[in-house]
Amino acid sequence: MSFLTSLETPCLLLDADRLERNCSRMRERLQAHGVSLRQHVKTAKCEQVARLAAGGGLGPITVSTLKEADRFAEAGWRDILYAVGIVPGKLAHVRRLRSQGVDLKVVLDSIEAARALREAAIAQAASGGSGPGDPAAPARPDGTDARIPVLIEIDCDGHRAGVRPDDVDTLVAIGRLLESPATTLAGVMTHAGASYDCRSLEAIADMAERERAAIVQAADALCAAGLPCPIRSVGSTPTALMARRLDGITEVRAGVYQFFDLVMAGLGVCGVDDIALSVLASVIGHQPERGWTIVDAGWMAMSRDRGTSAQPVDQGYGLACTVDGRPLGDLVMAQANQEHGILGARGAIGASGTAAPSAPRLPVGTLLRILPNHACATGAQHDRYHLVRDGRIEAVWPRFSGW
Repeated sequence: MSFLTSLETPCLLLDADRLERNCSRMRERLQAHGVSLRQHVKTAKCEQVARLAAGGGLGPITVSTLKEADRFAEAGWRDILYAVGIVPGKLAHVRRLRSQGVDLKVVLDSIEAARALREAAIAQAASGGSGPGDPAAPARPDGTDARIPVLIEIDCDGHRAGVRPDDVDTLVAIGRLLESPATTLAGVMTHAGASYDCRSLEAIADMAERERAAIVQAADALCAAGLPCPIRSVGSTPTALMARRLDGITEVRAGVYQFFDLVMAGLGVCGVDDIALSVLASVIGHQPERGWTIVDAGWMAMSRDRGTSAQPVDQGYGLACTVDGRPLGDLVMAQANQEHGILGARGAIGASGTAAPSAPRLPVGTLLRILPNHACATGAQHDRYHLVRDGRIEAVWPRFSGW
C-alpha cells in the first residue's frame, strides 16, 4: 500500500468502504423484495467492481455498449442484456458474441425495428455466418436456442424511448414479429428516467410503482395474446432503492448506486458521505479578490455534467472535500476549464461563475477530493480507479471507455 500523496493529480479515487457498503445495500434491498439484480456496468466499466457488486460472482449484467459486452464476456460473464435499441448494423456483432456462448439479449421499441431485426437475423442465419466477412458458425455452440432473444422497451414515464404499456396492438404486433426462426420474444423492460426529476422520496416511490405497473400491464397484455414474457425488467437507482413493492417483476437493473454521486444525494436516495467516487486534485493557485481557489482538475477530469443545477442545491461542477473526504462547507467547483477547476463558495455563484472572497485559504499543493455530479460522466474521463481505504491505496483497478 502507498499513501495518496504518492499519486499524481488529477486522478480517480474509489473509496473501498463506501463502495462495499453501497453494493451490499442494493443486494439486501432486492433480496428483501425477492427479485434478482441485473447490475448495470456502464457506470463502473470495471470487472473488479462488477464482481464485488454481485457478491463475488458473475451475476447477470446490463450493458450500454457492445464494447462493454465484449469486455465482460472476455472476463467470463455470460448473461448480458444490451439495453440500447438494436439496429441491423449491430446484428453481426451480436451474433459473434452469441456464437461464443454468451446469452446476449437485445431491446427494441417499434414495429419497424422488429421487422428490420427479424429480416436481418433470418438472412444472416440462412447464410450460415454473422455477416459479410464473418466465418460461418453456429449461433449457440452449447446446443441451446439459437434465436436472438429480444425485449420490448416500455415507456413508463414519457422520459425517453419505449412503447406505451396500454398500446396493446403495437406490443402484440412486435411480439408476433419477434417470434421467428431467428428471433424470440424474451420479455419487457423499462427505465424510469423521470425519477431523476423527482423532488421527494415519496415522489420517487410513486414513480417506482408507476414503473412496476407499466411492466406488469405490458407483460399481461403479451401473455393474454399467447406470447411469451419470461423477463419483466425495471431499473433505475432511485426507484430500485425506493420501491414499495416489486411483485410481478423478475429483475431490477441499476448501476450508479455502486458509487452514488451528487445528483443521487440531491434526490435524497443517498448522503454525501455515501459517494464512493471522487477526483483527487491539487491546489495550484488563488485569485483572492475573486474568492477563487484554482486546482489542476477541470472538465477533462470532472466532465461538463451540471446535473445538480436544476436541484435545490447547486453543486457547480463538483463538491470540494478534504483529502480524507470531508466536505469543505459550501466550497464547490464554480467553473471548469479544460485542465483548471475554479473553486468558490456555492452561495455566491452567479451567472458568470464568480464567487465572493469567502472560500477557505488552501495552500498551493493541498490535496482535495472533488465529488462528482454524475459518476458515469466523471468515470469516463479516466482509465483506472485508485481503490482507497483508510487514506491508503489498496489497489489499482483498470476501467475502459468508448464504444
